[in-house]
Amino acid sequence: FYTAVGVHPENLYADARLDRERLIRLAQHPKVVAIGEIGLDYHWDTFPRDYQKQWFADQLLLANELQLPVIVHDREAHGDTMELLKAHRPAGVVHCFSGSCEMAEELIKLGMYLGIGGVVTFQNARKTVEVVKELPLNRLLLETDAPYLSPVPMRGKRCRSDYISFTAERIAEIKGISPKEVLEASRANIHTLFGI
Repeated sequence: FYTAVGVHPENLYADARLDRERLIRLAQHPKVVAIGEIGLDYHWDTFPRDYQKQWFADQLLLANELQLPVIVHDREAHGDTMELLKAHRPAGVVHCFSGSCEMAEELIKLGMYLGIGGVVTFQNARKTVEVVKELPLNRLLLETDAPYLSPVPMRGKRCRSDYISFTAERIAEIKGISPKEVLEASRANIHTLFGI
């Protein structure tokens, strides 16, 4: 098992600044491979957007200083997420990618990976299917987003890692390749990005 450390945008501290020293101490553990899940969440708007952006920027700076990739949370905040990623240019992955093909292309130009999970198996997942069609295998990471977003045919159940095979099968179908190729590409990308 490996882990990431960071402050999620739904769990920011009111009236507080990033506890850099604590995150630096945690990041020194050999099993910590990323700073994350960090980013912006405009769906819930639990915290003011400027406050979220400051926390995100601070953690992007920290990741770059520590030479660790980031795991990015971007929910209904595509424009601001892109602006900050372009400004700081970290290595990393946009988790549970929900943007457009154009955004995917911009992220790939920045050297980012895209996390694709069970959503790609949903009947109404047209945008995600279009992204997957264009997504180079060397920029794909498979993910669960556990406990949410279980792929069809497990939709409605608590998501688990062993459900990734359903996601890989759907991506393989979209791309016209074998599920094994999808799984192998994602595994190689995980090793490359996280250095494991």
